[in-house]
Amino acid sequence: MSEKIAKTGIKRDNDLMYYIKGGDVWAVPRKKPGQPKGKATKVAAPGIELDYSKYLYFVDGDGDVARKARQVGGSKRKKTAKKAAPKKAAPKKAAQKKAAAKKPAAKKPAAKKPAAKKKK
Repeated sequence: MSEKIAKTGIKRDNDLMYYIKGGDVWAVPRKKPGQPKGKATKVAAPGIELDYSKYLYFVDGDGDVARKARQVGGSKRKKTAKKAAPKKAAPKKAAQKKAAAKKPAAKKPAAKKPAAKKKK
C-alpha cells in the first residue's frame, strides 16, 4: 500500500496529467491528436524531500501526494541463450500435400432404391 506524504487537496481534472518534480506538483494538458503540446504549470508546492532510490511518488485519487516503496530485485535473465533446433518439417509437409493430391477421391456407394411392389 501507499502512504500519504502531503495533503494538497488538488481537484483532479481528466484533461490534465499530474506528476511530481522537485518536490512540487505539476500538471500538463494531455496530448490530443492534431493539437500542439501544452505547457506544464505548477499546481501545488508542498516542498517535500524526495528519495527516488527507495520510493515512487505520485498524486493519488484524493489529490494528495503519496509514495510507495520501490520493488527490489526481479528475475535475472540467463547468460546463455538457447539455440533453436533447425526445422526440417517443411519438406515433409510438401511431400504430404503431393501424396494427398495423387489419391483419387473415394466414391460413395450408390444408395439402394426400395424394391418396387408388383401388382397382382
